[in-house]
Amino acid sequence: MDTLDAIAAAAGLAWASGLRLYAVVFLAGLAGRMDWIELPGDLDLLEHPLVMAAAGFMLCVEFFADKVPALDSFWDAAHTFIRIPAGALLAAGALADQGTAAVLAAALLGGSLTGATHLTKAGSRIAINTSPEPVSNVIASTGEDGMAVGGLWLAFAHPLVFLALLALAVLGMLWLLPRVWRFLTGLLHWVAGKQAPG
Repeated sequence: MDTLDAIAAAAGLAWASGLRLYAVVFLAGLAGRMDWIELPGDLDLLEHPLVMAAAGFMLCVEFFADKVPALDSFWDAAHTFIRIPAGALLAAGALADQGTAAVLAAALLGGSLTGATHLTKAGSRIAINTSPEPVSNVIASTGEDGMAVGGLWLAFAHPLVFLALLALAVLGMLWLLPRVWRFLTGLLHWVAGKQAPG
């Protein structure tokens, strides 16, 4: 695997981990084990049956937890401390063959990319959860499932196309994150006002 392919794989794993970490680990391991793709760097560890079993179990739990309003936001809050370091580790592992400096850069950039994706997803889902009907939540969750799987496939099959789309996605996140933040702070002020005595 050449350097560009490894960079695209690292970016794809980090980005998709912000949406569906366990699906990323399980599907990457499965694809490597079935020889559908060549996993870069040190990521052949994802093919280990124990890693795949753990990721597969958590994938099933997350699939359902993410589609229940309010539970999805609690799940996202807890996974702030799991997805971001895991995305950094996956990105670093993908560039393990490229030298120590590349591994450190991949960990820093991969963790940042995972964090931005995760925060955009989590904040958007809180906004969606303010709607009383559950259908929009299921639609958003299913869309995230498709984006994570499709993006991961694209990162390995068509790295240049993925990197171009990722650049657009990062611009979109930079535009969306401040708006999500303003919405959430407004929501917190509203809730605090409702709970104030008198």
